[in-house]
Amino acid sequence: MKISKIKLFIIGTILILLTCLLYFDIGSFLTLEYLKENKEILINYYQKHKVQSLLIYFLFYIFMTTLSFPGATILTLAGAATFGFSISLIVISFASSIGATLAFLISRYLFKDYIQKKFSQQLKVINKGLDQEGAFYLFSLRLIPIFPFFLINLLMGLTSINAVSYYFVSQIGMLLGTIVYVNAGAQLSQINSLKEIMSPQVIASFILLGLLPLFAKKIILFIKSNFLSPKV
Repeated sequence: MKISKIKLFIIGTILILLTCLLYFDIGSFLTLEYLKENKEILINYYQKHKVQSLLIYFLFYIFMTTLSFPGATILTLAGAATFGFSISLIVISFASSIGATLAFLISRYLFKDYIQKKFSQQLKVINKGLDQEGAFYLFSLRLIPIFPFFLINLLMGLTSINAVSYYFVSQIGMLLGTIVYVNAGAQLSQINSLKEIMSPQVIASFILLGLLPLFAKKIILFIKSNFLSPKV
């Protein structure tokens, strides 16, 4: 299989960027301990440079999700702890959807033609199903994260689902989970002592995290039974 120069450039760029992230040990900054220790520094910097802080965070979030580098959860908590609930929800919702779509497009450009050609017979049924209910299937995966998001981006890029649909479904489907995680991060930012860990707000946030799969399942069943059921 001959690989074009553009594909080689994209693969090389991704490898270089991942190498840089590992070399500079970015993962060590994406921990709850680091977030708690530097919470005040982050908040003070944001208060002095609001636009710059939001832009850097927005672009870095897109960058990390596009490369599927671990740490999105801590990034979400950090954003909520620094910017507050409302602002961080808007920024994270759009950044995560854009990053997911870029990862999806990279996967599609690099691998789709080869995979579809190599396994054309085996993928016929899958492609047909995605053409019919692809958006709902993606919506289900986004609501109930059975598989890691980076895996969804990679595999969906190999299918025939429309890129525009992918973005909008991801934007809507990930919103519920984003709200829950941002709320948890906003509450965690208010913890200054061990006693505050058991505050009602923090407990409510973690209850929401635990109930998220149940809520998502109920929403999916409701949509399927009321809007996707065959009419008699």
